[in-house]
Amino acid sequence: MSGLGSRYWPEVIEVLRSIVPVYDKVNRVISLGKDEEYRHHAIKGRVIPGNLVLDAGSGFGNMSRVALEETAGNARIVMYDPLPEMLAHTRKFFAAAHHHPPSLSSGIFEHMPFQNDTFDAVLCGYSLRDAIDLRKAIAEMHRVLVPGGRLVIVDLGKPDGKLKRWMVATYLKHFLGIFAYVAAGKPGLKFSTLYGTFLRWPKNSELEAILAEKFSKVIFDKGMLEGAIMVAAYK
Repeated sequence: MSGLGSRYWPEVIEVLRSIVPVYDKVNRVISLGKDEEYRHHAIKGRVIPGNLVLDAGSGFGNMSRVALEETAGNARIVMYDPLPEMLAHTRKFFAAAHHHPPSLSSGIFEHMPFQNDTFDAVLCGYSLRDAIDLRKAIAEMHRVLVPGGRLVIVDLGKPDGKLKRWMVATYLKHFLGIFAYVAAGKPGLKFSTLYGTFLRWPKNSELEAILAEKFSKVIFDKGMLEGAIMVAAYK
């Protein structure tokens, strides 16, 4: 089974819960400042004015905010996250960005409380790798999309080439924790859990193949030695 599995997932969720106050700050540092660029690259032209959008694994709502920027505020957003603690920060986050807070819902990817053919786009920003069961999560995202809808993913990449994969793994295992500590002090050290999710994450070609099982078209872009991916999958 692809995904974190039912045993490792609770451990990752508890780590995420403990780093809520520093999550956004550290994410910017450990992505070497590229996270915002990658969100815009992935979303541009794939969320259009008037769309109904599900931000799956929304965290503080960075993908939602970029979607609103790309549509000049003309998109309806539902933020969906397993952690109510993350969602609790969104009103302050969106007020600071001068956007009206989106609708909020809490739950997991594998059992979404939404009807079939509901959303024009589903966004996953640094969240899909935390699925318990990756194929089931993708199937649910496919289910809730309208025909022609887009699943947009920004996440860690796992290069197919051994050298690049070793380089990305080395960064996540040995250097990420240092950068996170510098950015946020002791709480940042808990970001080392990312390495465990990377180990369970499929290689880029494998993820593309899994998406192709459900979606008619998959566009796969990469950055940072293929250690970052920007994906659009069309229903």
